Order: sequence, then C-alpha cells, then structure tokens
Amino acid sequence: MIRVSLGSEVDFAGWREAARALASNAIAPSDVNWQIGEGGLFDTLSDPLPPPRGEIRVPRGFVNLARNAVCHRDPQRFSRLYALLFRLQTKADLLANDVDDEVRWLKKVDKEIRRDLHKMHAFVRFRKLGDRGSREVFAAWFEPYHRIEQRTAQFFVDRFTGMDWAIVTPEARIVWEDGQLSFGPGGTRSEVPEEDVIEEQWKSYFQAIFNPARLMPKAMQAEMPKKYWKNLPEAALIPEMIAGAERRAKDMQVAAPTAPTALSKRIAGRGDGIDDLTSRDGLIRALSTCDRCSLHCHATQAVAGDGPLEAAMMIVGEQPGDQEDLDGRPFVGPAGQLLDQAFARVGIQRDAVYLTNAVKHFKFEVRGKRRIHKSPSVSEIEACRWWLDNERGLVRPRLILALGASAARAVMGHSVRIGTARGQEFVLDDKTLVHVTVHPSYLLRLQDRSQKIEEWKLFLSDLERAKQRVSEAAGRPVA
Repeated sequence: MIRVSLGSEVDFAGWREAARALASNAIAPSDVNWQIGEGGLFDTLSDPLPPPRGEIRVPRGFVNLARNAVCHRDPQRFSRLYALLFRLQTKADLLANDVDDEVRWLKKVDKEIRRDLHKMHAFVRFRKLGDRGSREVFAAWFEPYHRIEQRTAQFFVDRFTGMDWAIVTPEARIVWEDGQLSFGPGGTRSEVPEEDVIEEQWKSYFQAIFNPARLMPKAMQAEMPKKYWKNLPEAALIPEMIAGAERRAKDMQVAAPTAPTALSKRIAGRGDGIDDLTSRDGLIRALSTCDRCSLHCHATQAVAGDGPLEAAMMIVGEQPGDQEDLDGRPFVGPAGQLLDQAFARVGIQRDAVYLTNAVKHFKFEVRGKRRIHKSPSVSEIEACRWWLDNERGLVRPRLILALGASAARAVMGHSVRIGTARGQEFVLDDKTLVHVTVHPSYLLRLQDRSQKIEEWKLFLSDLERAKQRVSEAAGRPVA
C-alpha cells in the first residue's frame, strides 16, 4: 500500500504529480491511499512513491474536470479521480461513456463546482473599509458550498485590480493587496461591515432597474437561491418589490406614451403572456420575442416544437431549415420528408411524437438567391437550451432521440461524438432516456450509393430501437 499525503484539501498540483508517478508505474487504485496532511504513526509502513516512468496520456478535457473536482467536498474525490486516470490509460474514450458510474460522478461534481463558481461571481458584495494611501480597501463575506476560493480568485483579480480587497469565507480568504494575490485562513461574518456608504446607492439602482412586468419569482429564486440573500444588500428589498409588482406594472401601463414609435407598433402585443411558460401558446408567444442570440435578426421567425404534449418520445433536430423558417413548423423540408419515410418504415406515427430543434432560428449564409444552411455555434446552442428545457418541462417525454451532434449537445449539455454515443442509452438527471443518431440531412448529403444504403439501414435501426425502448418505458406503443 502506498500512502500519498497532499498539502491541502485542494492540492491539485500535489495530486497531479503523484497520480502521474503512480499511473506511469501501473499501480492499481486499490493499492493507493490518499490523505490530507501528514499521516500518523503507521505511515512508516507505506511503500515509497515510485519515480515516474515516462509520460501518461489523458484526454484534453480531463485535466479541467479534475481541477474542478478537487474543489468538491466529496471525501473520496482524490481516489476516484485517480481511478478514472488509471482507466483512461487503457480506454482513451472513457469520458464519452456517460453511463459509466465514475464518469457520471465526475461530470456531476464538475457541474456543481461550475454552478458554485457562478454563484460566487454573481453574489459577492464588497463593503468599503477605508483607504490605504491612494488605494481603496474593501472586504466581502461569502459562503460557498465547496472549496472554490483558489479556483475563483483570478476572476476577482481581473475585475478589481485597482483596489485592495479581501473575500472572507468560513474556510479561507482571498487577499489582493498592492498587486499581490495571497490566501489565508477562514474567518467569520463579523469581520466584514454590515453596510457601507455606497449601499443605499446600490439599493436605489436595484430598485430602478426592477421591471415588475417581467417578474418570475420561481426563476429568480432558482438563479438567486435564498441561501445568498442574507449577504446581499438588495435582498431586503425583494419581498416588498414582489408584493408591489402588480400595482407597479399597472402604473407603468397607465404612464405609457400615448404615441408609440414605429418600432414599438411592430412589436406591440408580441410579449403578451411572456411569463406564461406553462402552456404551449404561452411558450410560442414568448419564443416569438426571443433575442437570446443574434440569429433572430435574420431569420423569418422562431420555429417552436410540434406534436402532442403527452408524447412519450421527443425528437430533437439541429435547427429549422429554409422551408421550416418560412412555414413556421419543424421538419417540413427535405430532411423532414426523409424522416417521415423512416417513420413509415418502422411504424411510428408522426403525430404521436413531439418534434423540435435545438436552435429555434434558421442560421444561413446567402449564396446568390439561395439561403444555405450554416451550423449553429456552441454559444447559439447554449443560448437556446433554455427554450428546449422549457419544452421538455411541458412534454415530459420518457425518451429523447437526438438527431446529430448539435441536438445531442443541447440535450446532454456537453459535446458528443455521434460515432461513440450511437447505440448507447443515456439517462438525464430527471430520468429521461436519451438515444443519439445522425440527422436525416446527413443521409441526404451522402454521395456514395452503397454508403447511403448502409447508413439508411442504421438510421432505421436506431429509430426502431428508440420506438421499442420508449414503448417499454412509457408502457404504451409509439405508433
């Protein structure tokens, strides 16, 4: 047994160095004991850490995933990370297997750490302590779920370089003083003032930007959990603003200009019901005003999903095409017609499934008089995931069939290799099953006849498998 002593709870560098040495010597995870700090009397019985024997290889994304996972409070994180690293030496594509328990654990804790980082970036509030020479001095108190202080420090350095500050948490503190970053022990809430001279200005600003007509309390609390309210000066205003939202919205309507501009006339009425995302009509009205990315500037319209809300299967494509953009319905162009043929071959009724796309606006480039499809970017897919998630909430399918890489990314939240994922079954956090196959447009682009025939058979097989699986899961046939 080899005991590895790490310097701290977040000693990623120490873990990485030891893991390289262990993996390069093919030492099994069961033969390694990871611990924080110096061990006890029996550590003298530990075998010595061997010197590295050459380089080891890991996928590019593993290092960042591991760097985040080290910040998690899972007491077994170091041993679980090494077990994954050890397996990656013989199975380089392991991270693409989302049904593997350890891979799912790694991606789950990575998601939790990224969420914790986002909350800290959003909800740290500095209070002024005074001045030190020509520099102002501030302090903030924050309570993260995980040990993310070192991971998030550079974010605050980049944004508040010109002042001295400290962020105090129960376990650590981040200090930026005279252009030098350092870390120290944790502290208490009492070290940071309850308020300062700019607090009232900030509250006034927060009240001024509050739009009662767009109030969605549940969405607000999902983004700003009550855990953080006690440290936010503006939080004290929230209950009163919520209580008076209806009255303020009516006051705004009464005070509205009587002579609207030409632009306001064009969009008048499009936002009615935008807060109602619990019905198909409400979702469609809200989607018609979407400006979450720049694609809305050029497309004819946003294309919502189509199909019964009680559908057991949801099929997600990439984006509307030229005909879908004009018609306003998904899968009515050449790819949709091919999909209809496939449905007929395997016995799926189109009106029994819910059809939608990862991206709701048509992205294209103009060539002569034609609009040529252009693949959406990652940022555009991510911007549109909010709509897809709301559609999933309405339909609550038992199985989602993702057509192509863009759809798979939107559904699963990360990049997916079709060749690796095809034929597997994935399970989302809400227990929804996910299958992945190619998009019908891929079949249309194939030039080689024999390859086209082979891929068509595989596509039909994927549809048949999804049909059988959703029938088992939902307890009723999809036909």
